Amino acid sequence: MTPGREAIRSKGWWAAQRWLLLRRASQLLVLSLFLSGPWFGLWIAKGNLASSLTFDLLPLSDPFVLLQSLAAGFMPALSGLLGAALVLVAYNLIGGRVFCAWVCPVNAVTDSAAWLRRRLAIKTGRVPDAATRYWLLGAVFGLAALSGSLVWETVNPVHLMQRSLIQGLAGALAGGMTMTLSVLLLVFLYDLLVASRGWCGHLCPMGAFYGLLGPKGLLRVAASQRAACNDCMDCFAVCPEPQVIRPALKQDGQVSPVILDRDCTACGRCIDVCAKNVFNFTHRFDQRSDS
Repeated sequence: MTPGREAIRSKGWWAAQRWLLLRRASQLLVLSLFLSGPWFGLWIAKGNLASSLTFDLLPLSDPFVLLQSLAAGFMPALSGLLGAALVLVAYNLIGGRVFCAWVCPVNAVTDSAAWLRRRLAIKTGRVPDAATRYWLLGAVFGLAALSGSLVWETVNPVHLMQRSLIQGLAGALAGGMTMTLSVLLLVFLYDLLVASRGWCGHLCPMGAFYGLLGPKGLLRVAASQRAACNDCMDCFAVCPEPQVIRPALKQDGQVSPVILDRDCTACGRCIDVCAKNVFNFTHRFDQRSDS
């Protein structure tokens, strides 16, 4: 049965899709802040996710890109350092991989691949070792140091996708989207045909970095009503990092009902699809549980 179908029957369509739709709205809002200038002349945020200036006042910089710059031998401007510090503080407080679910535009691509994979009942493929993304993260910084350039950023699907959208029609006519579409297609086909949730869950070095960035973040999902679980497995089917659920839900190695694993993206999809309302958003210090 399709994950979430029972939740739709018991909770209604909106309650069974709420966090998914809010995530899409968040991703679109972030993109619209950057697109409003080049598309409509309303300059709210200038730049892109790598480096931006909001309302000509607030600098924000991706610390992942900044560290690559440092490894390559470039000293960023003071505004870049300040922007990276602000982002570091924010994601340390909230949780690093919130970026992956609520900001990253590639999330919609990988979610689509996961949905189609379930619809087509594709079971084949080989998932890489969980540590692969951390090896790739190290390789990104190593390549930057050896080459003296931001090698990864030439193929990083996150920044490629956003930059291409900002360039818009002019970029497409000039062939600027060719690389972006090729990379995104490879990510989509990899997740669809080779490894379930393979890109975000096992390969993406940017996701690995943000996982390391805010492991003690306050925002958490908890299985507060875990005694009501009927083992339907819908939460495991839709979770981009299903290994994070079991310790909190089944008390496998931990008593706390809070999902504490750094790889949890706080996407809220487990909350959506659970007909028994087992999961909820809370903070990491909330230990309330029905079992």
